[in-house]
Amino acid sequence: MDLQANIKKSIVIAFKEVYQVDLEEKAIVLQPTRKEFEGTYTLVTFPFAGRLRQSPEAVANAIGEYLKESSSEIADFNVLKGFLNLVIADNIWVEVFNNILNTENYGQNETNDKTVMVEYSSPNTNKPLHLGHLRNNFLGYSLAEILKAGGYKVVKANLVNDRGIHICKSMLAYQKWGNNETPSESLKGDHLIGKYYVEFDKNYKVEIEALVDEQKVNYPAIAATTSVKELKDALKKKKDLTDDEKKQIETIKEIYTYAEKNAPSFLEAQEMLRKWEAGDEKTVALWKQLNNWVYDGFNHTYKLIGVDFDQFYYESDTYLLGKDIVNEGLEKNTFYKKEDDSVWADLSNTKLDDKLVLRGDGTSVYITQDMGTADLKYKDYSVDKSIYVVGNEQDHHFKVLKTILGNLERPYADGIYHMSYGMVELPNGKMKSREGTVVDADDLVGGMIDIAKERTDEQGKIDGFTEDQAQELYKMLALGALKYFILKVDPKNTILFDPEESIEFQGNTGPFIQYNHARICSLMRKADEMGVSYTKDVSLSNLETLEVELISLMSTFPDVIKDAGEKYAPSIIAQYAYDLARTYSRFFNECPIFKNDSEEVIQFRLTLSYGVGKVIEKAMKLLGIGVPERM
Repeated sequence: MDLQANIKKSIVIAFKEVYQVDLEEKAIVLQPTRKEFEGTYTLVTFPFAGRLRQSPEAVANAIGEYLKESSSEIADFNVLKGFLNLVIADNIWVEVFNNILNTENYGQNETNDKTVMVEYSSPNTNKPLHLGHLRNNFLGYSLAEILKAGGYKVVKANLVNDRGIHICKSMLAYQKWGNNETPSESLKGDHLIGKYYVEFDKNYKVEIEALVDEQKVNYPAIAATTSVKELKDALKKKKDLTDDEKKQIETIKEIYTYAEKNAPSFLEAQEMLRKWEAGDEKTVALWKQLNNWVYDGFNHTYKLIGVDFDQFYYESDTYLLGKDIVNEGLEKNTFYKKEDDSVWADLSNTKLDDKLVLRGDGTSVYITQDMGTADLKYKDYSVDKSIYVVGNEQDHHFKVLKTILGNLERPYADGIYHMSYGMVELPNGKMKSREGTVVDADDLVGGMIDIAKERTDEQGKIDGFTEDQAQELYKMLALGALKYFILKVDPKNTILFDPEESIEFQGNTGPFIQYNHARICSLMRKADEMGVSYTKDVSLSNLETLEVELISLMSTFPDVIKDAGEKYAPSIIAQYAYDLARTYSRFFNECPIFKNDSEEVIQFRLTLSYGVGKVIEKAMKLLGIGVPERM
């Protein structure tokens, strides 16, 4: 039952009967009635007043009177100037609610026969997942689930960055100082390799400073300086620099560039990369061994945070892709060569600068690979939409990628969308960081579970739980708090994540919504003990305002899913889940269920609670959040 569609048809008939005017349904726009007025939907009559040569208020009253007399959906109306507020009949709301109860997979939109790929996570195999990866994974997984509910065939993809100089750095460090160390229960594979990546960096920095000290004698401007680093830091702090000081800065940059490129560790890592690319047996064997340890570690974290994938792509398989596309672009004159043989995309017809797509020595750059991988995705799945969940530092990159593929007339180019997101930051001291600079994902989740345990135990919400049940609840609350706090915010905004605030049981938090679901489940258990059950066919002649609000909110769920998918915004689902839980909390406190003399009212409110619980569960599932049955 599409209530809005029925009302729009009735309004079209009203204009025809009252004013002899033919309107199309698309001309009728209904908006939610403001909370301070009675009603559910509002028709703004200002656009029709001039045509009908009447005031907007007169038009609203005339249409309202006709609908009240002739439409079974409309019980009453009120008018404020040109705003016609429509009050829906209680029996219609009961019919809407029964339709919700009896609709299989309620909220699921019809299949649209289109395929969308959502690429998210995209980790590097030289370190464990961190806080930024958590936002990426939560956004990608939730968006995939929302689009799936919106009728798309969805492929969840993960492009793993498993090759390159950064991977060779951790390999080299392990080879030098690893002493055949292997992953253990206390040290997962991704953390193990991350440890050696940090070790490489520490050693590399020492080598850089040593080379800098050696080189400074070749630069008279700073030769007398006892520490180039101190001089560099001092000059950084100065606002107004003299010409001499500016020259010193350029000199320091030259020294450090030389040192970074000629440090022994870096040269060894480069040599290891050349061996890997040449297929050296020992190098490839070490690479496979370390990466497999990392994958085991990643899989543990993915399972912990509740995300999954349908397709994995690996940079080691795709980094050479795209060179054929470069040749195609040259043939089509969308690319051109410079004197050094480098190839560039001609973007002169846009506001973007021309883009390097192949170096003069014939080696690829990132966008070369991305073009090739985009073709591979289309070949594998014939995707209609390709969504990249990547941080906002890559905004320009994806504008260029989409433009280039459009110029190459790729059929999937228009479907490319960059789901850009901002950083997540933590207040100082809230969570430990394994390396001192990056907040480790496993540490963060573990810390959240500790906070959930502390809060839950304090409030006595685990009375009667076994130890296993309590641990499962702590984990569910911790992840619910973390995911909801991140997903309720527009992706483009930077988040200051406060673990303590996120796990409050009141306010706009995941645990508040989870608690209301558990409350409904408790209510259903109590009803079962009393021999009272919900039904899938309720009836009631008079509804309370909050009962109408709940049914009205539930009736919008399919539209909310559609809207969230079209706007690529899990935050819309999060806000909806909170609104529904908050309205139910008011209903629970103001509309007694069992303390009522009418069995019909008891059964209706019990069934209404059951329906709300199911919709809350569905909405939270779209966010990747579980809801407990007991708290």
